[in-house]
Amino acid sequence: MESGQRTRVAIACQGGGSHTAFTAGVLQKLLESLPDDVDVVALTGTSGGAICAALAWAGLVRQDRPGAVRKLRSFWHATAAREPMDRAVNEATMAAVAMRDLMVLPEISPYRLPTWGEDRFREVLEAHFEFDELRALARRPGAPILQIGAVEVLSGHFELFGGQDLSADCLLASAGLPELFRAVRVAGRGVFWDGLFSQNPPIHDLIAHQIDELWLIQINSSTCSRVPTETHEIMDRRNALAGNLSMEQELGFIEFINRAIRSGKLDELGMRPIRVSRIALDRELGYRTKLDRRPELLDELMEYGEAKCRWFLKERGAARSELRSHNGAPGEMHANGGG
Repeated sequence: MESGQRTRVAIACQGGGSHTAFTAGVLQKLLESLPDDVDVVALTGTSGGAICAALAWAGLVRQDRPGAVRKLRSFWHATAAREPMDRAVNEATMAAVAMRDLMVLPEISPYRLPTWGEDRFREVLEAHFEFDELRALARRPGAPILQIGAVEVLSGHFELFGGQDLSADCLLASAGLPELFRAVRVAGRGVFWDGLFSQNPPIHDLIAHQIDELWLIQINSSTCSRVPTETHEIMDRRNALAGNLSMEQELGFIEFINRAIRSGKLDELGMRPIRVSRIALDRELGYRTKLDRRPELLDELMEYGEAKCRWFLKERGAARSELRSHNGAPGEMHANGGG
């Protein structure tokens, strides 16, 4: 990229339940401290990452980044179990999950349970999005792109909902865990389960938007400190690996394109290399806490996300200075420090 040229950036948000409060923290700091030379041209996400990405996108498309920061904070405040009754429900849910993992309790289909959780989730979404206005803004020329991943249950098709499709239904479709919520029907599109079973998050389609950098907010840890031996530890690691599978495949595709560009094989297509940076939640929290809505946990994760983002922006600035001085090729950068 030539000196002085603006940088086209896409932000991809991996899903992970309550752990995506970390993503909210990262996005809040990015929106507050976005480098002057950066244009965020696309946001993608899956599950909780889709909701965070959509809230940030709404601020960009409305040209109201401070408003998006407030909405991100407000959403997670509303999601947290703060009232005594809600705290009791959250504690009961966590206890039930622990007992189920130990095979003390049988599996219970969400179709045999009341829908109050889904109904409450929908109410929170509708309170934080102006869907009609946002769908109209998404159709304006030059508007940032939004992509929300979900999987159609009957066909197994990986679906992408765009900003022009944005609704409570498509966000629920991306975030509805099938163990807890009934499948979500989206008019004219099908019946959907959580996007964690599809592209987590959607990445490879971003190449079409001529981006220079991809900022990946990663929730599932790529590594593990020891071999899991307990049942719940095995389930936790299995879920982390499954959640990262599609992500690593799509990042591998981008690296393949970058190598082809460097070798001159794609010169005629006018494609540009993409620098990939990861902002990772590098704490081993366990699968159960992805369902935990304790405000103390959510607030801590948001604060950690803000700290990791500050470190990322500092590392990015230093890396760009070094690249300019050495005219280096794009690669991959990890924000592993700070916090």
